[in-house]
Amino acid sequence: MNIRVLVASLCFGSLIVGCGAGKTGVNDLAVNTPIQTQIDLSKVLDDKAPVVINPGRFTTPQVTYRLPRVVPGTYAVSDFGKYIEDFKALDYSGNEMEVTSLDKNSWVIKNAKKLDKITYRVNDTYDIELKGGIGGEQPFSPSGTNIEPNNYVLNLHGFIGYFDELKNNQYRLDVTAPTDFVKTSALPSVASKKSDDGKMITTSYSASRYFDITDNPMMYGNLDVEEFMVGDIKIVLSVYSPNKVHTAKSLKDNVFKMMKAQKAYLGDVNATPRYDIYLYLSEGKEDSPKGFGALEHHTSTVVVLPESMDKAALDRSMTDVVSHEFFHIVTPLSVHSEDVHYFDYHNPTFSKHLWMYEGITEYFATLFQVDQDLVKEDEFFAKIMSKITGSKRLNDAMSFTIMSENVLKAPYKDQYLNVYQKGALIGMCIDILLREESNGNRGVLSLMKELSNKYGKDKPFEDDKLIDEIIAMTYPSLGEFFNTHVIGDIPIDYNKFFEKVGLEIGEAKIKANYIMLNGVPIVTGNPQNGTIIFTDDVLKNSFWKEQGAQPKDVIKSINGEALTLQNANQLLQNVFMWTPDTVIDVVLERNGQEISIKTTTTQGYTNGEGLVKKADATDAQKTLRKAWLKG
Repeated sequence: MNIRVLVASLCFGSLIVGCGAGKTGVNDLAVNTPIQTQIDLSKVLDDKAPVVINPGRFTTPQVTYRLPRVVPGTYAVSDFGKYIEDFKALDYSGNEMEVTSLDKNSWVIKNAKKLDKITYRVNDTYDIELKGGIGGEQPFSPSGTNIEPNNYVLNLHGFIGYFDELKNNQYRLDVTAPTDFVKTSALPSVASKKSDDGKMITTSYSASRYFDITDNPMMYGNLDVEEFMVGDIKIVLSVYSPNKVHTAKSLKDNVFKMMKAQKAYLGDVNATPRYDIYLYLSEGKEDSPKGFGALEHHTSTVVVLPESMDKAALDRSMTDVVSHEFFHIVTPLSVHSEDVHYFDYHNPTFSKHLWMYEGITEYFATLFQVDQDLVKEDEFFAKIMSKITGSKRLNDAMSFTIMSENVLKAPYKDQYLNVYQKGALIGMCIDILLREESNGNRGVLSLMKELSNKYGKDKPFEDDKLIDEIIAMTYPSLGEFFNTHVIGDIPIDYNKFFEKVGLEIGEAKIKANYIMLNGVPIVTGNPQNGTIIFTDDVLKNSFWKEQGAQPKDVIKSINGEALTLQNANQLLQNVFMWTPDTVIDVVLERNGQEISIKTTTTQGYTNGEGLVKKADATDAQKTLRKAWLKG
């Protein structure tokens, strides 16, 4: 699994948009029967759900039970054991047994031959992640859990754990919930049974091993669900919008259009027969999740985005975010290293190849839109230029392979976001090199197909040998590029690659966001009086200049809600999502006088560096550009 994390940095926080398989163990600890697990949503108290684990009869004197410290794809420590309370081990007579806590995520149970079951309660992460947490890092929202009366986000790695040597045992999961709850999961349902009074129903699911538990999230509650076919793939779109602002039906057409274009772009790449999209729309309260983005799995993705987004902005974000997650069926799901294939949830090691897992995937999610005519060329060029600008705000002189392999450690973990900026640009450079060397016939997609055919989801590659294999499969020029800019730490001169396709970086009129300008906020805060003011850059934004905004204007309110330092992150994230034709009501204060701006937004522009076509581009350059952009 991998996670997508895109950051639009605001002055008071971050808008995060936005992402393995268990190693075979030897079943010598317990009789090889399914591990029986239960989550009872009918007995939730104080947003805590009771869980029961019945592992069967153990044959050894001591066992260790763990919740994941790290889940595949997040590249961060989550410590899901922190959210476990009232952990108890019970013997066959119902007596409590001695339990020793090794760390935040691990419990040792002695006299394991007498162990009947384990019980505990799970506290959800959504309520805690913005209240200062409970120590350490907090799970990224799409990998987290939600337990509230109307909605349950069941990322099962937050509820169900594993015994060290039994990750390959089968699991049977029983989930009890009110009968009127809508539920969706790609995990196979094998049985269901209603309570005697008909108010509750227990649904039983089957998983072949622990990895399948972690790889198949669920959503329960007051959901809105649409099912439809895209070619031979059944798409299940589940939406939770607490205030009913958006529906699965309203989002269906855009998702269909996007996924149809993805299938056309991928061609003969093998796909899943079913793909689930779980969309949780955050209403922006104090205890609402703020880690916006997605976490992908083999046959699904969990997405968290703001409910306040208008439909156009939500459609655009879903296209960017969900397309990225779906493209992970190529890598790392079909092409991955041993670190991914034999993922250790407690002490993971990481591959050197985040440039491929996340970078190539993000590149596909950007390129396919112009390839399939979802966006115009100038929009694609603007996205590429934005990634160049973003990559240079991070450490552009750092070995990508070293950063990837050490992504949990300082100083490398602070550079992780560059996998979606420079990582995608590395993919672009490889693509252009392949097109040039093959007279336009090969590209990075064909390379990934070749690697997928060689390996596939069940055969990992050796981490240290992948780049040499790619060079042997392609051209020496790729070896020079890898050694200099991926293994090496020399920044990429992108103009050398743009020259090959008749483009150049130059002065251009470029679209401007309503709160960011060339990646920098056009507002700042005054901590002395708690106000938010426009900076001098507001005059470089044609929309605000046309509205008469001036530097040092205080932004009093946005659409009727007062803007303060305390709520700035939330409100300015909403402004970041504005699109043309959005009706707005903004009140400014200048020299003690209020200025009202009630209008419908138009597209703003600014002058800056942009990616533009060369006037003297040759026919050969134009031909190569067409092969690059249109396959």
